[in-house]
Amino acid sequence: MRTVIVIIAVYLVGINLFGFFLMGEDKRRAERKLMRISEFSLFMAALLGGSLGEMIGARVFHHKTRHPKFMIGLPLIFIVELIGALWFIFLSNYSFILM
Repeated sequence: MRTVIVIIAVYLVGINLFGFFLMGEDKRRAERKLMRISEFSLFMAALLGGSLGEMIGARVFHHKTRHPKFMIGLPLIFIVELIGALWFIFLSNYSFILM
């Protein structure tokens, strides 16, 4: 059971680091007028669990901070993911994760 927790933790750290660096890479490309990372890709990374990393990346790199789609959308995705995770842990039949 601990293995499940470790796998989930490693995945979440990885996807959030990916989201963070994705935001930084898009900022770098924007500054150099190169081909950008699509908004679809940025939101897909967030929906796969990287929303916190992208929110931090947006602040660190000062990127997409004027876009309501990102400044409202990313926190909403994070809240929904957090509520889903809490439900999964505490209210579903999978409370074994806490053991």
